[in-house]
Amino acid sequence: MNKELFLTLREELKRLAAAGEEFVALDESSERALKALAASCAAEASEARRQTPKSPAGQPQGARPKTISISSERRKPDGDEETLDSSTLSEIRFADKIEISTAADPTNAPEKRKLKIMRQFPESGPSSEIPKPVPFSMPEGDKRERWEFLKNRVLSDAVCNAHVKPGKKVVFGVGNLDAKIFFCGEAPGADEEIQGEPFVGRAGQLLTKIIGAMGLSRGDVYIGNIMNWRPEVPRGNRPPTQEEMEYCLPYLKAQIEIVNPQIVVALGMTAVHGLLGYDPMRRMGKVRGKWTTFDGRDLMITYHPSFLLQYASAAMKRLVWEDMMAVMERAGIPISEKQRGYYANAKQ
Repeated sequence: MNKELFLTLREELKRLAAAGEEFVALDESSERALKALAASCAAEASEARRQTPKSPAGQPQGARPKTISISSERRKPDGDEETLDSSTLSEIRFADKIEISTAADPTNAPEKRKLKIMRQFPESGPSSEIPKPVPFSMPEGDKRERWEFLKNRVLSDAVCNAHVKPGKKVVFGVGNLDAKIFFCGEAPGADEEIQGEPFVGRAGQLLTKIIGAMGLSRGDVYIGNIMNWRPEVPRGNRPPTQEEMEYCLPYLKAQIEIVNPQIVVALGMTAVHGLLGYDPMRRMGKVRGKWTTFDGRDLMITYHPSFLLQYASAAMKRLVWEDMMAVMERAGIPISEKQRGYYANAKQ
């Protein structure tokens, strides 16, 4: 029971990290539950270690699992975040090396706490045997002909298909080949691999609403993903590895080259890492809303719709909407007073 609950928690944290989430609200009851789970798992891990065969070097056999660190933080009255001193933290190790640090604060702490996800980007995983991408040349022809060629190549790609379960599909981009705006997501989910189209689940429905609020439709933009298949573990999703993204990136770049958009919008931190390269110091809260470039085109970074669905407040939705208004302005799309007022009264 503990293991099942732990695996569910682990996959949810990985999903949030992949979506660019840096903090998760943690109330007192949740903190107590996590402490109890951690203590139970630590006891089980201790017993398991005593029964685990040792290698000649004295280490458990097998590769060491990756580590995700989580720490509980409190908020100052002015809203700034203050990490508790390390001497007040007690570290608890989970059975498969996920670490949780919880505050042992004897003072009257504020009721609201935050669970901070310290993200560690996966270097390798179940797809560690992925080869380097094979260079390819696009044929002559108009946009539609070149796009059809690329789509057929991706859908028949042996590596892509090797990572798709029976009955599921490789996912390729869709939309207007003359679009000014190219939305770049992270990786397909369960709904996407069924339909073979990006952003068709709940997050996709929200993206469609955001596009509609901009005065556009999905037929006016182009939507693609960093990945062409769903990175998967036994339970749920996981962030793609660097090898996986490097393999799929040429296909994404070819789509961008065909569409030739004025603006690319990166949705979520995984999309940012895929486009700009992994940077362990990069934080979504710091890069969100900032203009940069990708292959000579304007690039706007914002939160993934799944983040807004799960944890975002009205204030966070306002931040994303400000990003979209910046995109509209740069693309020459008129912005009405009504549009400027969306979530304008949300508290930051």
